[in-house]
Amino acid sequence: MPEGGVSSINHDDILRYEEISAIVKVAVKLGISKFRITGGEPLVRKGLVGFISSLKAIEGIEDLSVTTNGINLKEYAKPLYEAGLRRINISLDTLDEDKFMRIARQGSLKDVLGGIGQALAVGFSPVKINVVLIRGVNDDEILDFAKLGFDRPLDIRFIELMPIGESKFLDRDKVISIGEIRQRCEALGLLKEVDILNGNGPAEYYKFEGRQGRIGFIGAMTNPFCDRCNRLRLTADGYLKPCLGYENGVGLKSALRPVVDDDKIEESIKEAISLKPMGHNMSHSEFGNHLCHMSRIGG
Repeated sequence: MPEGGVSSINHDDILRYEEISAIVKVAVKLGISKFRITGGEPLVRKGLVGFISSLKAIEGIEDLSVTTNGINLKEYAKPLYEAGLRRINISLDTLDEDKFMRIARQGSLKDVLGGIGQALAVGFSPVKINVVLIRGVNDDEILDFAKLGFDRPLDIRFIELMPIGESKFLDRDKVISIGEIRQRCEALGLLKEVDILNGNGPAEYYKFEGRQGRIGFIGAMTNPFCDRCNRLRLTADGYLKPCLGYENGVGLKSALRPVVDDDKIEESIKEAISLKPMGHNMSHSEFGNHLCHMSRIGG
């Protein structure tokens, strides 16, 4: 989270749930069947549980998940599960309380760990923990994170640092490659690759023999997966972003206001898809040159 927080925008500038649902319904007709509600932080928005329930009722959605910072998850895990949600991702970059406050700048590590426990207790599967590693900041916790899945069915996903937002203050040598991360994990034992049928993302999964959880590696910098990326990101203020590595996007508000126009929504989605680049430019530009914040556009 940026030290000064994120700048506020007017309530009317944010898409209403009904508008997001309208976009989803058109996307489903175009063959998009997997959706994730992310942020910012989705669990701070009023009415989220009802919104999840309404999305679950849309015919054609095959997979629905939420990404959260986990601070409010203990309170919302059961209502979300009862609304029909089954998969959840939690962003957590440290298991040290002091580091947590420097990174997240709000909430507490205890709250997040309690939310993870509650998500497992009510039946979420899989429960994924996303860890962005920064050399000299949290790479001393790699083994501690890997151990989280020893006795619990957690997917611990290590993610290479990308030059986005706050990383503009960091040097390229802060990036820890997936190859190094995996090598350091193997201090705990041999990792065997796991085939994931119908996977929803770029992670390559491995498992320690006899352990419940899995270890995932996402190497956007050293092992780009652009050739198989099928994602679009809809921002809270109504832009479809075809790639995290670029600032461009397609505005959708004109297709939603003053009235919803399904044909215009369809044209905008197709345009965004056509703008997906062959590859991101994060490895070729000056590190930290990308201004968008993950705290605004989500994971």
